[in-house]
Amino acid sequence: MKAFIRHALLSAASVAVVGALTVGCSSTPEPESSAKVAASEPAVEPLADETVEPSPSASAAPAITVGESGTFDFYETDEYGQNPKVATQFEVTVKSAEYVTPAQVPTTNEPENGQFVKLTITVENVGKSTGEFAAYGMITWEDAGTAAQEATTLEGVGEGQDVDTTYKPGQSVTGSLILDVGAKGGTLNYASDLLDDAPAFTIDLPKA
Repeated sequence: MKAFIRHALLSAASVAVVGALTVGCSSTPEPESSAKVAASEPAVEPLADETVEPSPSASAAPAITVGESGTFDFYETDEYGQNPKVATQFEVTVKSAEYVTPAQVPTTNEPENGQFVKLTITVENVGKSTGEFAAYGMITWEDAGTAAQEATTLEGVGEGQDVDTTYKPGQSVTGSLILDVGAKGGTLNYASDLLDDAPAFTIDLPKA
């Protein structure tokens, strides 16, 4: 079951109550000075802030390069989209990242962002429960000068094994994705809807 994980921070307000005291020295009582009143009142301690547990997305995302692997948690929530918990774990291994032309894809479409890259990965369920992996619509590309841009395409779909599927424990798939990036190099961010905006893992692309 897919669900969103939300960040939350709850604060408790603190209130200090100061009462006015009077001292009679004549038939017409006069109020004491504010400094004297403040000194005579006991200090009211502010209530401590109550903070919920950090969202699972607060954990550091593994940064993977070609030839390396990284493991990330797959979360599920209850039927109300609450109480997220780790359902299983996936390991992603980046086998290769090859910059290709439209003719090499092959396709007649030009990359909207500027450059096609053929990314070959192995996805494996290394946890103890069934989980889903979906790449389409979940990968963005960015570099130092360009903000995150949608990178997934439908190019090459139907060729080879499809990594977007449901995995039982111990199952794996090796497949390729044709991604549309702005330039050679930069970083791919995989942010599934089980995390709240933060990437589950990142891939550093080669510069050539």
